[in-house]
Amino acid sequence: MPRNEYQSQLADLRTEVLEMSELVAERLEMALRALETNDHELAQQVIDGDSEINQQYLDLEKQCTDLIALQQPVAGDLRFIAASFKIITDLERIADLATNLGGYVTDGETNIFPQIDIQELGTVTLEMLDEAMTAYAEDDTELCYAVDDRDDDLDYLSEQASDTVVRELIESEQMNPDDNIEQFMEDVSRFLLTIRDLERIGDHAVNIAARSLYMIENNDKLIY
Repeated sequence: MPRNEYQSQLADLRTEVLEMSELVAERLEMALRALETNDHELAQQVIDGDSEINQQYLDLEKQCTDLIALQQPVAGDLRFIAASFKIITDLERIADLATNLGGYVTDGETNIFPQIDIQELGTVTLEMLDEAMTAYAEDDTELCYAVDDRDDDLDYLSEQASDTVVRELIESEQMNPDDNIEQFMEDVSRFLLTIRDLERIGDHAVNIAARSLYMIENNDKLIY
């Protein structure tokens, strides 16, 4: 294959990975809006759209494997392709978690603890994802470290939110024998899973930043 065509394929791969990330971020934003407004229709759109992202993942996976098998890249090109392959895997998992959020909306009540700002957690995860993909797009090592640092903030917010749920359950005097305890506990479980899934999205953003750092300067510091 002529060198120019090979370089064009590498550029196309980066472009298509970024396009996948934009779609994933859009679906995550939709899921967060559905959580905020209890919009079942919007949540179902997120759920129904997961197959599109899965197909994108499979297409990009094939591009990566074909480039490795047919071109036998070395050094920086190999790191770029390998990093892209790992990044699309994290993007696909973020999309799965966004689908989970949509499912929590369609399965029951999502606003049972209005004093907990789920949207704040969501905003942090979206910003981390955006920064991680910008690092990948622009070979920005500083952003890679910035995403890793922000994960500590997200972990703290998630822990505080979970602790608040537990404290509210212990201190609550609102339940009475006529309440549907089983349904309430299912709603609580979904709320805690929402917090957990947002935290996990942040972890995947860190993974993207870590692979980007490795791609840019052969530095595996954030991977381990």
